Amino acid sequence: MREAELYPPIKAFLERQGYEVKGEVGAADVVARRGQEPPVVVELKTGFSLALFHQGVARQAATETVYLGVARPGKVALERNVGLARKLGLGVLTVRPRDGLVEVLCDPGPFRPRKAPKAAERLLRAFDRLRGDPNAGGATRHGLVTGYRQDALACARFLAVHGPSRAAKVAEWAEVPAARQIMADNHYGWFARVERGVYGLTEAGRTGLADWGDSAP
Repeated sequence: MREAELYPPIKAFLERQGYEVKGEVGAADVVARRGQEPPVVVELKTGFSLALFHQGVARQAATETVYLGVARPGKVALERNVGLARKLGLGVLTVRPRDGLVEVLCDPGPFRPRKAPKAAERLLRAFDRLRGDPNAGGATRHGLVTGYRQDALACARFLAVHGPSRAAKVAEWAEVPAARQIMADNHYGWFARVERGVYGLTEAGRTGLADWGDSAP
């Protein structure tokens, strides 16, 4: 749809609710009035964009009732952008291209984020597990360093020095309580099970130490 094709169905939609509607009023794409109520502003674009959100936020200086009007996009883009609009206090109207059906996906209003205690706990666990600040500046040569990778590097470094060792010994001496699970899972291909409870370092593990050694605790 072209941007101009969004206006007629949105105008008709608002008029059915008793609004008087005019296009291109001042800086606003659409302005609707109903009695003494605050005006409704709709900013139109064929799709979501940063510019559209900027325009919507700018119109909030004139009225709290601001909608973004777009041609209905795919499901993923719709969910993400409607979520962002809610956070900014903006409403969203979509127009279905094949028949001009207008749908209200959300109304303007204050955003009240839902608290997620488990998410906060996971964040703090990841913070505590990460030793030092290996990701200062955004990324290392090979990517972001996680606490899990640091633990795997500590196990690999121990095995490189001491040779194949029992998991319990690696856990104690390398100070990695989850050493047995890390070496058994072998997520990076660095470890080989020599015998029950005993693990050694693979060539991939030696390469990993060479590549990531500056990130090891």
